[in-house]
Amino acid sequence: MSWLRSWAVSLRIARREARRNRGRSLLVLAMIGLPVLGLSFAAVSYDMFNLTRPELIERRLGAADALVSWAGGPVNQLTPGSVESGGSDKTPPEIPTTAEIEALFPAGSRAVSIMQGTAQMRTATGIGNVSAFALTIADPVTAGMVTLLDGVPPRSDTEVALTPQAAARLGAVIGGTVRTTVPDRAFTVTALVEMPEQLSEYIFFRAEAMPSPDGVPLRSSEWLMATPTPLGLADIGRLNAAGLRVMPRDVALNASLDEFTAQNTIAEEELTLGVIVIGMAIFEIVLLAGPAFAVGARRRQRELALVAAAGGTPAQVRRIVLADGVVLGAVGAVLGIVAGVALAFGGRPLIEEYLVGSRAGGYRFFPLALAGIVILAIGTGLLAALVPAFTAARQSVIAALSGRRGIVRSRTRWIVVGAVLLVVSSLVAVAGALVPSPEVILVGLILGQFSLALLTPSLVGVIGRLGSRLPLAPRIALRDTARNRASAAPAISAVMAVVAGSVMIGIFMNSQNIRNNSYHVPSGPLGSATIGLFTWGPAGQQRMGEATMRQIEARLRESLPVDRTAVVAGVSCRLSGADPDSYQCPLDPVVPPEQLCPFAERPPTPEEMPTALDDPRCRNGSPGTYSGLHNVVDDGGNLALITGGEAADVERAVAMLRSGGVVVSDERFLSGGKVTLRRTDTVDGQADGPLVTVPAYAMTTGARSINLIMPPSALPQLAAAFGGSMTSDPAYLFATTREMPTTAEVDGLNQAMQEIDNSIYPIVEQGADGEFDPTLLILALASALITLAAAGVATGLAAADGRSDLATLAAVGASPRLRRTLSLSQSGVIAGLGTLLGVIAGVGGAFAIIKALNVSTAEAWPVPMELPLAVPWGNLVTVFVVPLVAMLGAGLLTRSRLPIERRSQ
Repeated sequence: MSWLRSWAVSLRIARREARRNRGRSLLVLAMIGLPVLGLSFAAVSYDMFNLTRPELIERRLGAADALVSWAGGPVNQLTPGSVESGGSDKTPPEIPTTAEIEALFPAGSRAVSIMQGTAQMRTATGIGNVSAFALTIADPVTAGMVTLLDGVPPRSDTEVALTPQAAARLGAVIGGTVRTTVPDRAFTVTALVEMPEQLSEYIFFRAEAMPSPDGVPLRSSEWLMATPTPLGLADIGRLNAAGLRVMPRDVALNASLDEFTAQNTIAEEELTLGVIVIGMAIFEIVLLAGPAFAVGARRRQRELALVAAAGGTPAQVRRIVLADGVVLGAVGAVLGIVAGVALAFGGRPLIEEYLVGSRAGGYRFFPLALAGIVILAIGTGLLAALVPAFTAARQSVIAALSGRRGIVRSRTRWIVVGAVLLVVSSLVAVAGALVPSPEVILVGLILGQFSLALLTPSLVGVIGRLGSRLPLAPRIALRDTARNRASAAPAISAVMAVVAGSVMIGIFMNSQNIRNNSYHVPSGPLGSATIGLFTWGPAGQQRMGEATMRQIEARLRESLPVDRTAVVAGVSCRLSGADPDSYQCPLDPVVPPEQLCPFAERPPTPEEMPTALDDPRCRNGSPGTYSGLHNVVDDGGNLALITGGEAADVERAVAMLRSGGVVVSDERFLSGGKVTLRRTDTVDGQADGPLVTVPAYAMTTGARSINLIMPPSALPQLAAAFGGSMTSDPAYLFATTREMPTTAEVDGLNQAMQEIDNSIYPIVEQGADGEFDPTLLILALASALITLAAAGVATGLAAADGRSDLATLAAVGASPRLRRTLSLSQSGVIAGLGTLLGVIAGVGGAFAIIKALNVSTAEAWPVPMELPLAVPWGNLVTVFVVPLVAMLGAGLLTRSRLPIERRSQ
């Protein structure tokens, strides 16, 4: 009971101290409350967007009793890992009609077909493709899949519904009309709707009423079923035998089919990063709040010394300081959670619209996570106060009463411990990356930052010795920081922790973005446009006349912010056995047998898997993906324009072209510095005829989607080898742009080309689903703000601790400018050194995470592309600018006039 009474007294003292020192208390509450706000915001948002099984089923099945899809042959969903029966040499049966599907279900069942595709529409600014659904949304069975926002659902095949995004792009309103281009048909807009699963541009036609470009009616292969009685496992087996895959609502709700249980799972990368981010957030709270408790204990050292002098035990002194952590941690947790929940609820529409792209499942609190965050905040408050508590309990009563302070030398044992921990943390992080284990990586990262925190006082001492040659204010700042390491080191460590976390996440997300973009094969430099200068007529594929080409270029310049244009030549030929209607020459490079993955046609067996995983030929997919230009004839004059490659790479490629060789898009085409060419577009669709080997160079930078680039000088040799004639003729109009074309500009270009010839389809390179990732920018801004806040708070605490020094300067006649410069210099030391250490720790942590993920996916088949270690230099520049802003703020906010502080008696 005495222990409990001691804690009760300590908590009362802590509450009184928090009220007496409101400024310091608010800073501590901010440092604990802001991370809690972020964690609670993330927890509540996650819970709202982590759909429950009924919510997920409603979005996929609507109000239907089952979702049915045509498999093309018998399947067995009830046996995990089963495959469709029937040999590949058999002609697949035709897709059944909706009436035939209904006949397979119990009497009274009703089927509503659903089909997804793309419709070419006349937009507000031209012509563009819009994602389309063929679905009768007026049917009650679609409730939950589609939400009616305004108007009435389409009732006839000439009526459509639009999502707000599609309505904005098409410039349509309810009651207005929209038009498809192929075929040219008008539809009346009767409703605005949205799909909760995906907030994007969609146009909804009635079921099986979606226009077909070639006039052949489109057939749906998926249906929503309304049945009089629930489907059981026996029904699933019978329908599987008829070639249908079935997802019954009742079976999915009770979790039995593998196809559905795989839905709504957390990706391994997200789980790994989530574990590490939460763990690092806890550690950052400790380091952020640590300086405040250290300064608070320092300013109360006389009071604590009096407690000890009056007979208080070291344990009681520790409890008084630890009680500060409990009180402020609890209050900070409550305030942070309230603000985090309010922010999550209030920002939900913006998150749905701009970040997630889908509606949340509902307003939910995630009470278990919030309770954990409260305990976490109180626990981290205790941890943050732990070191100051032990320091205060061990202080000399005489030294404290006399007002002496400051540690002017670092103890050797702490330097040794910090150095040893740094080595151990590196080994632990590497081990966690190789296992891989996010928990082990987290331990390694925390030990690494803790070791840097232990070494910080020594670094401060080393830097303090560099101040002798500096002006007065920086010299005093460095000396004061070195003399008061007990308060300066935690502040520097706090900035380090925040910067390390933001840098680590920034590098990870940037690497993910680069890997995702690497799967995309661009048609040219970002924003470039390619237009084929040939058309189809009665005589087959024909090149356009000069007047038409000039008209195309003029309309292109009117539509896009064109920088440069070039007419790129192709090869027209007449070869023995080739398609007589073909305008372009059908030549392609051949991948040598020694460059082919042995398991390209079939997956390796378990015994072969180690060999396959170690084979570099099986890691990068298939070479020669075509997008945009195909065969090009060029002497090197247009090479830099159409590829955007690096100067050295382009120079080597130009040298090869001018020596009579060819340029290809992938090094795997090469064998001994040469490439083998073959004719692939023959009358019967088979690759036959001779194989021709010529010298070649493979470009490694820029847009490498051009299968083959040949110089004009090589055409006679190739024509003789293949048997026929080859000539170089204009084939493509290529243009680079000054800036990325907007969707409206691309739609305008499509319309301009359709007006010239409806067979012209320009290709505008817009990157891999948008080259710009706003998440990185948001992360950079959040990192800058958090780092700035941490630097400002830590600097403010240091300034509060050094207030007597400023008062002394004022007493001896120092000008306000000198005092501001001193505060500015103190801020620069704390924020600058903390940022530098944070960048080092963040890069190391990112390397460990990326290595772990690469190891964890190394045994997957097909082998995925490794996640690169890609540093976002723009983010790092932003991080390094933050100390400058913190210094400027410290200088501006320093008071010009300070009261003279009375010496404590």
